[in-house]
Amino acid sequence: MSLDKDTVARIARLARLKVPEEELVPLAGELSGILAWIEQLNEVDTRDIEPLASVSDVTLPMRADKVTDGGIAERVLANAPGGAVYLDPHDRNAGGFFTVPKVVE
Repeated sequence: MSLDKDTVARIARLARLKVPEEELVPLAGELSGILAWIEQLNEVDTRDIEPLASVSDVTLPMRADKVTDGGIAERVLANAPGGAVYLDPHDRNAGGFFTVPKVVE
């Protein structure tokens, strides 16, 4: 596919790019070369090629997906504004919550 000066000017206008008149002809040649390279790539048969996520065939180690709170709920809630409310009053590391003052009225 070959682009001419008018087509490049229209593409530049649609892309909201200001291209000086003297640069339209060299830009048309460069864009035509890029389009020719893309057409060449389209000729390659890629039907039996698996998608590539990485250039190396290495899988990352996975850790067990389990929820932990660190067992330090009492330390986390120690400076809670207005005090903390614990889910289990007898076990302060069982978790809890605190309230915050309203910011938006």
